[in-house]
Amino acid sequence: MTSSIPQDPLLRAKLNLETAHFPWKELERYFAAGMVIVVSDELDLIEVATAIASDDKAAVLQWMNKQQLSKVPDDLAQAWSDSNALLWTVVVKPWILVQMRAS
Repeated sequence: MTSSIPQDPLLRAKLNLETAHFPWKELERYFAAGMVIVVSDELDLIEVATAIASDDKAAVLQWMNKQQLSKVPDDLAQAWSDSNALLWTVVVKPWILVQMRAS
């Protein structure tokens, strides 16, 4: 998509295998600790995870500047809690990346 460096296919495959659906309720304690990052549904969750794991600062900064990547805002966390949202997740320590996908 928009990554500035080629992505490691083995890392990408590893992260892809580590994705899972999680209910927001199970992620709330990590949200409270400031560890949950929301990825816009315009982006590929695995590409973003790979860029973060690879320390691709240019891509991450670009997504942040476009507001496609950020800590979960309180109002969104509340909406997910109210709706019992189920989110795609992947861990890139210390972060938990989440994405709400319409499917």
